[in-house]
Amino acid sequence: MSRYFFDLHNGDGPVLDDEGQELATRDSVAMEVGRILGDIARDEMPETRNGTIALTVRDDTGRTITVARLTFSNEWID
Repeated sequence: MSRYFFDLHNGDGPVLDDEGQELATRDSVAMEVGRILGDIARDEMPETRNGTIALTVRDDTGRTITVARLTFSNEWID
């Protein structure tokens, strides 16, 4: 297993993960990215009308291995 760090970029500046998580496969990393972004979408995004968040994943050497983005846009049609 390798340790991966999930850094959040949400417009308020980066929130760096200094603990990380031990995960066995790339699929496990992708599932964790989906879980984190889903939690943020449910808990934080409804407070704003529009926004983009990004999640940068680093490996245990500090190398960025993937970046995921979630964009929320709500426009009333009158």
